[in-house]
Amino acid sequence: MAVERVASAGVSFELTEEQKMLQKMAREFTASEIIPVAAEYDEHAKFPEDIFHKARELGIVNMNIPEAYGGIGATVLEEAIVAEEVGYGCTGIGTSINTNSLGDLPIILAGNEQQKQYWLGERLIEQGQFVSYGVTEAAAGSNVAGIQTRAEKKNGHYVINGSKTFITNASHAHFFTVFAKTDPGAGHRGMTCFIVDREMPGVSIGKKFNKLGQRASDTAEIVFENVEVPAENMVGREGEGFYLAMKVFDYSRPGVAAAAVGLLRRCLEECVKYAKEREAFGVPIYQHQAIGHKIADMAINYEAARLLTWQAAWQVHAGIANPKVPAYAKAFAADMAVKAANDAIQVYGGYGYMTEFPVEKLLRDSKIFSIYEGTSEIQRNIIVRELFK
Repeated sequence: MAVERVASAGVSFELTEEQKMLQKMAREFTASEIIPVAAEYDEHAKFPEDIFHKARELGIVNMNIPEAYGGIGATVLEEAIVAEEVGYGCTGIGTSINTNSLGDLPIILAGNEQQKQYWLGERLIEQGQFVSYGVTEAAAGSNVAGIQTRAEKKNGHYVINGSKTFITNASHAHFFTVFAKTDPGAGHRGMTCFIVDREMPGVSIGKKFNKLGQRASDTAEIVFENVEVPAENMVGREGEGFYLAMKVFDYSRPGVAAAAVGLLRRCLEECVKYAKEREAFGVPIYQHQAIGHKIADMAINYEAARLLTWQAAWQVHAGIANPKVPAYAKAFAADMAVKAANDAIQVYGGYGYMTEFPVEKLLRDSKIFSIYEGTSEIQRNIIVRELFK
């Protein structure tokens, strides 16, 4: 009887057959299209537009767009499954091909039917375009409410002035979801989201950044100089942009955590392979406790980070508003990815420091996970806020 009660409780960590097929497809795509070119794209900071379009044709780009607009309407968990597999191959390439699923979220969550039909259906699905997400500014990173970009209402449209920085895919994006202050005196209640077409007069792409890691992803500035945006390009209601941005993070953070999980798994598997082959003092190095325990910790942290990530993804799909769970996943997966990459170099020793071996790139790629989409410190602030409500 006790066993029957447990069996009927509905808790399962098993993926569905469709999810397993999706995982297999993403893993095979990563093995054939990403891993062989990852080092080259990293070295030359080459944007993976060709890989993006191959992934789009396969159905693992724009996954969150609902079926009504030509997408597959994937759940956040299904997006996380793909993000882990792609992140295993290269998180820089993964960031480039997955950014549409961040940039389109304001439209999915708060856009009207006309906006969804045109920007999601026609521009992203039919035309295969890029969209970037514009929140971060030079003086407003973690402090989203501190943005200075201004949108003034004039004669039935909005005039946007300001700039955004560290914007992924900015150099290639065809349009942007941009957050600006419509009422600077109202604090976080004065922020609004707009869709801004790249071809609008006054939009320009500024400095492209030369980065430590994830070099295959494009990161640049966007400048807005008296950009006239039609009122119908406002996403949601005026003054509700801050709340929309926070909701976007609940949906996007599990995917970022999943990419970190993929990198963590790559560290683990590279270390297992190397530690079986490399000998020191007459035995494979994994038999030395100092090395074996590092690899055991990677395995523990990989499993724990993936479980937290899946929980956060499931929660969003279930409609449960609990910001601390995505924060748990994002902070833990990010921090453990950095730790695993650092330990992987230690396992490899001097070889780990050389570009001929894969782990130095993993370390460079890992660090951004504890910074973007909310730093690890900000995640802890969210957790403290929720715990002490």
